[in-house]
Amino acid sequence: MIDLDRVTMQYEKGVSAIDQISLHVDKGEFVFVVGDSGSGKSTLIRLLLKEIEPTKGIITVNDRVLNTMKRSRIPRYRRRIGTVFQDFRLLDELSVYENVALAMHAVEAPGKKIRERVPETLKEVGLAGKYKSLPRQLSGGEQQRVAIARAIVNHPRILLADEPTGNLDPGNSYEIMKLLEEINRHGTTVLVVTHNRELVDQFRKRVITMSHGAIARDIETGGYREEQV
Repeated sequence: MIDLDRVTMQYEKGVSAIDQISLHVDKGEFVFVVGDSGSGKSTLIRLLLKEIEPTKGIITVNDRVLNTMKRSRIPRYRRRIGTVFQDFRLLDELSVYENVALAMHAVEAPGKKIRERVPETLKEVGLAGKYKSLPRQLSGGEQQRVAIARAIVNHPRILLADEPTGNLDPGNSYEIMKLLEEINRHGTTVLVVTHNRELVDQFRKRVITMSHGAIARDIETGGYREEQV
């Protein structure tokens, strides 16, 4: 599903944000990626979204080698991967329904399918009654649920979440992670970058720890506590 083979990403002056990492994530896995600021977590997400190109190594996602992907194919590729970010990235002037529907318009889904799928997805994330609301009328947790609905409305095979609970209180953080876990149970591969040690400990998933651009540890089922052993 996701494969990195000896991937290096160097920025200016030869500094490696990612240094010779190899990683495999199977279909249907739920993986936490943790590490201190500057450890390479965000660079990993950017590489998987093909926002940047690796200096060395091969990246394969959904059986497609990103290194050789034509520029014209990148937008379509990104639309097939669900993405969730810390800052929600909702359009303030659009309703909840319209924000989610945008993702379906982007893949040129038929109008009938949009009218069926968007309410269905909002129900899945617990926002069936909020479809007319504007983002500013919602709590932070609700806004993140809208962002998740937008990310999964097209049935992506992979969901990438970059600090999805970074702006939320502990209660909402837990509920958002439970929602991501439920999405994973339905077959979507989920990769979550996070600093939230408590959630990583609670959910007991595979944990990949990055340090100075390298994979320092890969635990099949664990948490931050195991990192201190």
